[in-house]
Parts: sequence; C-alpha cells; structure tokens
Amino acid sequence: MTKIAKVTGHEKPTLEDSNVTFIPGAVPPGRKKKRSRLWLWLPVAILATGAGYYAWTSYSASTSTTAVITQPVVRADIENAVTAVGTLDSIKSVDAGAQVSGQLKALHVEIGDKVTQNELIGEIDPATIQNRIEIDQAELANLQAQLVSKKAQLVLKQANIERQRNLVATRSVSQSTLDQAVADLATAEADVNALEAQIRKQQATLDGDQVDLGYTKIYAPMAGTIAAVPVKEGQTLNASQTAPTIVTIADLSTMTVKAQVSEADVSKLKLGMDAYFTLLGQPGKRYTGKLRQIQPTPDIENNVVLYYALFDVPNIDGDLMISMSAQVFFLQSAAKDVLVVPSSAIRAKKGSSAAADDKRQFEVSVVDASGKTSTRDVEVGIRNRVNVEIKSGLKEGDLVVVGQASDSTNAANGSGNRSQRGQRMPRMF
Repeated sequence: MTKIAKVTGHEKPTLEDSNVTFIPGAVPPGRKKKRSRLWLWLPVAILATGAGYYAWTSYSASTSTTAVITQPVVRADIENAVTAVGTLDSIKSVDAGAQVSGQLKALHVEIGDKVTQNELIGEIDPATIQNRIEIDQAELANLQAQLVSKKAQLVLKQANIERQRNLVATRSVSQSTLDQAVADLATAEADVNALEAQIRKQQATLDGDQVDLGYTKIYAPMAGTIAAVPVKEGQTLNASQTAPTIVTIADLSTMTVKAQVSEADVSKLKLGMDAYFTLLGQPGKRYTGKLRQIQPTPDIENNVVLYYALFDVPNIDGDLMISMSAQVFFLQSAAKDVLVVPSSAIRAKKGSSAAADDKRQFEVSVVDASGKTSTRDVEVGIRNRVNVEIKSGLKEGDLVVVGQASDSTNAANGSGNRSQRGQRMPRMF
C-alpha cells in the first residue's frame, strides 16, 4: 500500500526522499495563493485606468473652453444703412405713336440711336389723306360759288323791297306786294347765312385733314435715346381706337433707381437722405444720390408688403442701362476713419439703463500682452450688423474677445494646446 508522506517545517519533499504519490490534475498549494492575489489586483488596475481616462478628458474639456478668439481694434469707415434691392429706369421716357391709320412707309431710327427734339423718325403713307384733302377743297370751292350766287340774290331782293315801298307810298301797288318783297329778302339773307356756315364747316374739315396729313410724319417729342421699336417698316397701323407706338424714347442722361423697401424699414427712410447703389458687375463702384420720393401705394408679393423708394443718379458715362439690378443702401448714419470692433465683441452691461443718453452702457473683454482678460466699459457710436464704432474706452491695436474657440479650432489655428498637454499632466488622485 502506498503511503502519503507529510511535509513538516521547511523541508521540501523530493521523489528520492519520500514515497509521495502526486495525484494527476492537482494544484500545489503555493500556486493557488499566487493566482488568488492576481485576481485581487485586476479590479484595482481597471479602476485606475478609468480614473486616468476621466481626468484626461476633463482636462481637455477645461482647456478647450478657456480658449478665446480675439481681434484687434482697427480704424475703418463704418455706416448704418437700410438695404434694399432695386432696378434702374430712365428718369423720363415717352412713347411716340401714330395718330393716323396707314402703312408705315419709312422708319428712320433704330434701337440705341440718339435723337433730338422734333427730329423726323418715321413716315406714314399720306395718299389716303391727300385724297380727302382734294375732296374737301373741291367741296369748299362749290360752297363758295353758291355763296356768291346767294349774295347776288340778296342784293336784288334788297333793291326790290325799296322799289315796292315807293310804289306802296304812291298807291301804285298793294300792301301785299310789299310784304312779299320783305319775305323774299329775309329768305335770301337766310340762304347766305346757311352757305357761310357750310363753308366754315367744310373749312374745318379741310383743316383737320391737313392736320392728319401732318401726322403722317412722326417727329421725336423729346431728345433722348431710342429704347424700343415695336413696329416694322411696311407695317399697317390702325389708329382708330388707340395710338400704336412707333418708338419709345428715353432720357438716359439721368437714371432713376426704384428700390423695394420692406414695411419694417420704410419708416426709417426720410426724404433727402443720402443713398447709393452698386451693380452686380461693378461691386466696388458706388453711384450716389438723394431719396426724392416714397410711393404711398405698396406692392404686395406673397403677403410681403414692399414700398418703392426712388432716387436719381447722373449717367454721364452711359454705363447705367434700363432694368439693371442694383443693391441699394439708404444711409442713416456714417463715419470715416474711426475705431471699430466686431459687433460680437460688445455686450450690454448688467443692470445698465437703455436710455438714449446713457453713453456708457456697453462693455468688452480685452486680452493684454500677458494673456490676461479684463473687462472695459466703452462708449459706442454707429452700429451695424458687422461692426461697431468705439468712441472711447479702447485704443487702436487692443485685442478684444469676439468668441470662444473649440479644441478643433485651436488645433487648426495652431493654438498649441497639444504641446501644453505634453508639458503638464493633470493629477489623477
């Protein structure tokens, strides 16, 4: 029978010294203790790793939130304006039309030609009107001949009545003969008056046809530029109901800007205020003028109420054309070469009054050369959506805080946050 030996003290059993039999799969007591200690330290290591990760992320968040974006105080021009979109039109234009019907025999102008006042621009075939004039003249001559005959009869009747009066006085004829002579004289006078009236009527008809003959030649009613020619040479025009337009003449020496202003901004406009506009093709060039009219009747588009504000600008070089689109600015206030900061840099002081006479109700955050941030009271002037005029409280070159930068922004701008993390590690415990 195999005996199991007991090990006492610090003696290590060996195969040679004892008759110990090892059971397969059994673990020695010393190895069990080492493995139990290893499982006890594993949760501690996991907790330490989690605490380190949490401290690292907390440090990163605190570092990113303290980063700020700054901009220097600079000198620049600033203006506060009401913006609108408008179109250009000529200050004056007129449609030259045909007042008589007929075929357009000749057209002497084209689009873009410059014309002077009373310059011949077109002709209508006058043949029909000339025929009417010939008829009128012949009728008038006939009436005038009849008038001569009637006047001769009138003279005869006047002489006859005098003779009858003498005969009645000597009782050579009866009174009825004298009465008949008086009636004949009155009839002769009436015939003369009727013919004279017919002659005046015919003369008026002749004069009207002669005027129509003059209308066959179309002259420019004003000096300007031919803006449109809606008809063609040889076209038949019918002027019985409406006068057909031959050409449109526009005065392009001065252009009118017709700007659409919303009902929220129209109350800010005042007649005579300065205004300017820029064109799509010339964004850097300004065309200036003064507001001359605000039309009282609005234009409603998709429930949006728009009022038209008009001002004029000279077109000396001829660069401005009809229907050009313009970006319009109506100046409420403006200043040149003043200290300005971004609008995001200023903020209202807590508890400050909003009264108009409170000139120091705003403040800004300023970063000095050492990187420290301080708050300063400032007096502001002209404000718009982008910049603010600083009247006092700052000087040129001061760095003002305009916002906070995220960690990704700092990395893109080379803020150096990563290098700072490498220099100093946060305490985890």
